[in-house]
Amino acid sequence: MSNSIHNNVVCFGEILWDILPTEALPGGAPMNVAYHLHQLGEKPALLTRIGIDERGRELLNILQGKQIDTSHVQLDYDRPTGIVHATANAQGEMKYEIVSPAAWDYIVADEASVDLVKQAQYFIFGSLITREKTSREALLSLLEAAQTKVLDINLRPPHYSRLIVEELLTKADIVKMNIAELELITGWFAEYNSTEERMELLQERFNVPILIVTMGEEGAVINYKGKWYRHHGYKVVVADTIGSGDSFLAAFLSRIIAGELPDAALNFASGLGALVASRKGAWPDYHVEEIYQLIKSGSSGIQVHS
Repeated sequence: MSNSIHNNVVCFGEILWDILPTEALPGGAPMNVAYHLHQLGEKPALLTRIGIDERGRELLNILQGKQIDTSHVQLDYDRPTGIVHATANAQGEMKYEIVSPAAWDYIVADEASVDLVKQAQYFIFGSLITREKTSREALLSLLEAAQTKVLDINLRPPHYSRLIVEELLTKADIVKMNIAELELITGWFAEYNSTEERMELLQERFNVPILIVTMGEEGAVINYKGKWYRHHGYKVVVADTIGSGDSFLAAFLSRIIAGELPDAALNFASGLGALVASRKGAWPDYHVEEIYQLIKSGSSGIQVHS
């Protein structure tokens, strides 16, 4: 696609195929977030790396078919396009075997990438991309150029270290994680009884203005610059949870970009997260109207307090 596009969001990190027992689906958190941002009317750029192989070509074809900007997808002549073997447990929760080496471990922060990040309003990144030195150093370089930095924690053992996670937390303006990740990270420092106490610890320790914690069927809680918002979630029949958290983040940011208040953004994000969980894969087809229909059909369950 044309480099003349103004990208208001850059999604940096892994791009891959989720190899399921019955099929292969495009995936990787940055790619998933970019897809949903585009569905919601934003103009994201995907900054990642693929191999010059059939899997890479197919990913490019899919992205271009969805009209997602691929002009910053780098080509790797030595490593293959990434794959992950994904299996679901009885509750529909996914377990992942992330294959190495993969092209996305070798993203380069070249001049075009730095310029792209400087001009974007939001820069979204995760912790998984730091597992290899090349992409980790590229990320740290790009963070110096970024405006609003959004960390989507993605702890996949053994592909993370406490030291790097703590460093990323210190650089983020917005952090999203799930409840298990919150409990794991705060367990490094002390023991706490409540989710709110754990969240306050991270925000104070790492100076994080906005912290989002998703809790599966229990909904989500956000501390937005000192004010609390909680949503108890929309009840759906879960097909699988692949990409549900990524869609939640995309939906939340899209509403914040549109100037909506955090409670409205949380409600919209909860609606899309539930809709995606009710369908197979990270990239189900949907129209924005379907999100509002789901929201309208259930009670919002939002709580706000200082």
